[in-house]
Amino acid sequence: MFAKVTSLFCVTAVRLSIIYTLIFGILAVGIVFYMTGATVNVLRERYQVSIDTEVTGLARIYKRGGVNSLIRTLDRRARAPGANLYIVANPQGEIIAGNVPQMQNGIMRKIGWTLRPFKYERFDDESNTEHRAIARVLEVPNGMRVLVGRDVSEYEGFREIVGRGFKLALGTMVALGLLTWFFVGRGALKRIDQVSKSSRRIMGGDKSERLPVTGTHDEFDRLSENLNHMLDQINHLDDGVKQMSDNIAHDLKTPITRLRNKAEEAFSLKNKPEEQQDKIADIIDDCDGIVKTFDALLMISRVESGSTVAKLEPLNATDILTDVYELYEALVEDENKVLNIMLSLPNTLKIMGNRELLSQAISNLIDNAVKYGGSEITLLSELNQNQLLIKIIDNGDGIDEDDRAKVVKRFVRIDKSRNKSGNGLGLSLVKAITEMHKGKFELKGNNPGLIAVLKIPVLDQYDA
Repeated sequence: MFAKVTSLFCVTAVRLSIIYTLIFGILAVGIVFYMTGATVNVLRERYQVSIDTEVTGLARIYKRGGVNSLIRTLDRRARAPGANLYIVANPQGEIIAGNVPQMQNGIMRKIGWTLRPFKYERFDDESNTEHRAIARVLEVPNGMRVLVGRDVSEYEGFREIVGRGFKLALGTMVALGLLTWFFVGRGALKRIDQVSKSSRRIMGGDKSERLPVTGTHDEFDRLSENLNHMLDQINHLDDGVKQMSDNIAHDLKTPITRLRNKAEEAFSLKNKPEEQQDKIADIIDDCDGIVKTFDALLMISRVESGSTVAKLEPLNATDILTDVYELYEALVEDENKVLNIMLSLPNTLKIMGNRELLSQAISNLIDNAVKYGGSEITLLSELNQNQLLIKIIDNGDGIDEDDRAKVVKRFVRIDKSRNKSGNGLGLSLVKAITEMHKGKFELKGNNPGLIAVLKIPVLDQYDA
């Protein structure tokens, strides 16, 4: 139990709660003491003013009538209901007359104001209530001493009431604070323990483990959700790396083996320089093809990992499509084909994207249409439900519906395209670029031909 209580102080929320409680507690104590002291001082000053006024009047009486007149006046005032304290004592401090039979020792021995309230008793006081008073002691010329005082039990009682209330409030605050720390800290500690257990399982190799989310939408839930998204992304990238490694090992084994065989043939043709040069040229072409494959793989990996090479910025969609069309129009004509463009977008339409990567994706689709499509290719754009649709349409043989989900994977080439140059990474790159722009890539039939569709959110709907 002690260990659990001690562990609570390791929780930031509990430590902050303790610090805030101490700060507010000290502030409350200061305010209570200040208000109590200020109130008591005001009352005491009023009493002192009242006593000083009465002493001034008694001094005038003494001057006019002497000691006897002073004693008669004090005796008369002492008999009045609710009278102040009046005492006449001899030079040794023994009470001779007055309305106080007994009081705290030593009060009459000092001339002037009493330093602090003193205890005294009243005549005919049957209750056991403790009385306190403040007073001023005067000495008359014949050595006798006169005390004029005022009962202060009222404000002393006020001080005690405030003190008891303060102790009760402080005790309640501490008790509630401890209960709050216990339950809040216990809940926070339990959540942290759950996160720690999940983290240990993840570090132990369990990729399916995720941090707990309770649905309260508090800071723990928000942190767990963000970390879970991060783990999903890490697993996705890790799977991509594994898949890429498998694909490289599988699909590049053949071209590298062919490259080695050609090198051996070139070596064997050392006595035939012309044929050897041709073989070396073939080897260089194969090497260029392998380099292009690795470049495509690196580009896909960078895009999928959110590399800084793929920074996004507001772009005019019409400008991008027009630039790609102007670049490919002549190339398509050289292949005795036609490239049409149909743009139906507002000139102010913008998307959040990377110009180079989007141009690369559209270029890949047009290049595929030139290689595998028919005689006519159309680059079309339209706006549909706050999404920019970019379509590359051809009238060729198309891709069977069962193969459309396969061709977007790395190194996948369907049988009808095996006799064409390529590495099977073009559509994989298009898919990765589209997903990086928070869009979607689809392949649809055109009867005949194929429709490749890029769906990109427009800027006002883009969730950055």
